[in-house]
Amino acid sequence: MSPEALLVLGLVPARGGSKGVPGKNVRPLAGHTLLEYTVRAARESSVLDRVILSTDSLEIADAGRRAGLEVPFMRPAALAADDTPMVPVIEHALGEIARHGWLPDIVVLLQPTSPLRRPEHIRDAVAMLRETEADSVVTVVELPRHLSPDYVMRIDGGRLKPFLPEGARVTRRQDARPAYSRDGTVYAFRRSTIEQLGGIYGNDCRPLLIDTSDSLSIDSQADWDEAERRLAG
Repeated sequence: MSPEALLVLGLVPARGGSKGVPGKNVRPLAGHTLLEYTVRAARESSVLDRVILSTDSLEIADAGRRAGLEVPFMRPAALAADDTPMVPVIEHALGEIARHGWLPDIVVLLQPTSPLRRPEHIRDAVAMLRETEADSVVTVVELPRHLSPDYVMRIDGGRLKPFLPEGARVTRRQDARPAYSRDGTVYAFRRSTIEQLGGIYGNDCRPLLIDTSDSLSIDSQADWDEAERRLAG
């Protein structure tokens, strides 16, 4: 199958019962819900064949439909706990849509808690996956140099020591090696990666570097307030 013929699913996981920011998936943020921001980026990317919502909440399901998401199934409560890993949620969604006769080649995980996501983030991740033999593509941001493992410290027996042994040679933060953090904006992976390797990263995970100004994951009220400031600006 040619790369252009691969079917691409956008999967939006949004469970009810958020404790950090109650009702965050349906609560207006600078005039729109997190689901609406997600749908807008997904649609404008023009690379997703379907965009499906996985939720256990009837309220979120209704809000998702209004935003333009497909809701072909409900997620069982057993997969909507605070400590539920993401992989079983993805596996459940793939199983449900397979029962209706449709299977994607590529899955793009779009967590609604990243409202600064841009269409090009989705588009570039899918393009990188199509054009390479990679198992997955994940957005990352560069950490400030003072947070590089070359520069940070640890406390050992009451003494301050370099976190890495080679860090003893790094005395200026500008000399520290660049370090990166997965920021949650986009996770794109092949269906075969999760089916054969049991995860979304696989053995060949490629980074898609995005600007820190486009990166924000809402996990707390402080994150919500920062998102509102940026989106209203």
